[in-house]
Amino acid sequence: MADPKLRAAFEAKRFIVSPGVFDMISAKVADGMGFDCLYGTGFGTVASALGVADAGIATYTDMVARMGRVAQGCATPLIADADTGYGGLLNVRETVRGYEAAGITGIQIEDQEVPKKCGHTPGRRVVPADEMVLKIRVAAEARRSRDFLIVARTDARTGLGLEEAIRRGQMLADAGADIIFIESPESEAEMVEIGRRLGRYPLLANNVEGGRTPILSAARLKEIGYAIAIYPAVGFLAAAAALERAYAHLKQHGDSNALPEQESYGFKRICELMGFPDVWDFEKRWAMKE
Repeated sequence: MADPKLRAAFEAKRFIVSPGVFDMISAKVADGMGFDCLYGTGFGTVASALGVADAGIATYTDMVARMGRVAQGCATPLIADADTGYGGLLNVRETVRGYEAAGITGIQIEDQEVPKKCGHTPGRRVVPADEMVLKIRVAAEARRSRDFLIVARTDARTGLGLEEAIRRGQMLADAGADIIFIESPESEAEMVEIGRRLGRYPLLANNVEGGRTPILSAARLKEIGYAIAIYPAVGFLAAAAALERAYAHLKQHGDSNALPEQESYGFKRICELMGFPDVWDFEKRWAMKE
């Protein structure tokens, strides 16, 4: 079930910094670092699980299985990407129910046409505002607990302009969304305007390294009216860079003996992270009973 700690953090006006997680290693690492929330990135999850672009290829089944496993394996509340809700209104209802039953604490639903695309790539189109409003109303009705948070995202800024994006944000808040996500503002001035117009609601800033939106500090985001910042790409970008360096070293030297210490997490640490000490303790206690 949804973790009430996340709603409590929002109600306490505590600014939330949320790292993107995309598999169980990234989730386990982030889970032990004291964040208020983890963000289950669709881009990273699709990339790590399927090795394809975040372009509407992953299904509800793919995502609820992966994100549910993250939620169940971590103590930190998880907000997970659910694209467009995977279809029409009935699909949205079942998606909300499935994510909540899987132990996820928040669901992100966006107003793109199907197939959707990553929010910082070109060619995105949005459905009519009224269609998205119905999805959020259905999502709000479908959840079993008010602690299950609905993040409503609009991608209208890129194709229809800032004013339309803000108008949709207000409509989504009125429809019952807990967190408003205006995707891809293109300047700090635009972000200030979003905060001025919609800052009475919890606002989400999407910080993508190399994306369309400037990355502001947590202090600045809070100052201009935001409540949460997600960093969906920071983990998988770092992982890909580290893998590239490690594999290049292996290719060049033919072994990993001289791999710089900072490039290796350490086998002992990864065993601890994955729970091997518990396995070894179990085997020790039950060895004579088999």
